[in-house]
Amino acid sequence: MEYDVHKVEEFVGRMVGEFGAVASAPLIALGDRLGLYKAMAERGWMDSKQVAERAGLAERYVREWLAAQAAAGFLLYDPDTACYQLENEMAMCFADESSPAFLPGFADCAEAMFRGLPKLEAAFRTGLGVGWHQHHPSLFRGTERFFRPGYSVHLVNEWIPALEGVEATLRMPNARIADVGCGHGVSTILMAQAYPNATLVGFDYHEPSIQRAREAAKEAGVADRVSFEVASAQQFPGTDYDVVAFFDCLHDMGDPTGAAAHVLGSLKRDGTWMIVEPFANDRVEDNLNPIGRLFYSASTMFCTGVSLSQEGAMALGAQAGEARLRQVVTAGGFTRFRRAAQTPFNLVFQAQA
Repeated sequence: MEYDVHKVEEFVGRMVGEFGAVASAPLIALGDRLGLYKAMAERGWMDSKQVAERAGLAERYVREWLAAQAAAGFLLYDPDTACYQLENEMAMCFADESSPAFLPGFADCAEAMFRGLPKLEAAFRTGLGVGWHQHHPSLFRGTERFFRPGYSVHLVNEWIPALEGVEATLRMPNARIADVGCGHGVSTILMAQAYPNATLVGFDYHEPSIQRAREAAKEAGVADRVSFEVASAQQFPGTDYDVVAFFDCLHDMGDPTGAAAHVLGSLKRDGTWMIVEPFANDRVEDNLNPIGRLFYSASTMFCTGVSLSQEGAMALGAQAGEARLRQVVTAGGFTRFRRAAQTPFNLVFQAQA
């Protein structure tokens, strides 16, 4: 085998950085779960004893964690005082769960990736699917926490207003919304809080997620108008919905065309199907970038197998792109389909009969 030694050396150097990023993921999870980031937020310079005392943790472990965070560039370090600082910008990313830039949810998803390796190894060999319910619970928690910041910023303020005629409808008495594939109910509850005249029902086939969603609705004070039921996208009950919403889940379905047909039958004549999907261009070569890397990786570990575990097994993948999604939606009977909004991470579509 002939090779360029300099290219090998350059690539190994790059991989050191890649492995460092992988090794940082569990440390981010630890900092999040143990309250280390919160202990440092808006506190200025702190040494390891001060951080450990404030977080109620063992100093020696905290000292090593702090050094790793500084080496990653997440904390500042002052060698003269042996103190560390979490800048406000980093605190927005690691300590403030209400921040649109909050990131630790993906560390939970990363845990699920590694825990799922044995199942994925078998699936690669057999071609069989791995259902959502077969993954570690850290995936369900991580998905909620990863998507919540974006939904909190964009859903009510930008995405729904971009849908023709929808916002006015949802402000009227007796508006009805179905949130299909609702998971822990983050999107359902956000819509309920924004539209107090509406009644909402969230559907998901995963019973533990539905149980958590019911608890979250009570905590948010909207349980009088929001209910959650166990049901699939092809069989959820109800008709005459003003809006049916699918948030980052259509590509996970084995039979998305069947789901589209069922949605069409559940809507009012002038109702809207709101579809939010991960951002993707139509061609693979146009998705070979950091966002595509993230979504293709998640799709390999989760989305593709989830679809292959279901009847239909279409396996669109998390980088399906607008053209393929249009084909699915129109094959289900919808005649109008348009891109209503987008962010660097999302595509938002409006489909109508």
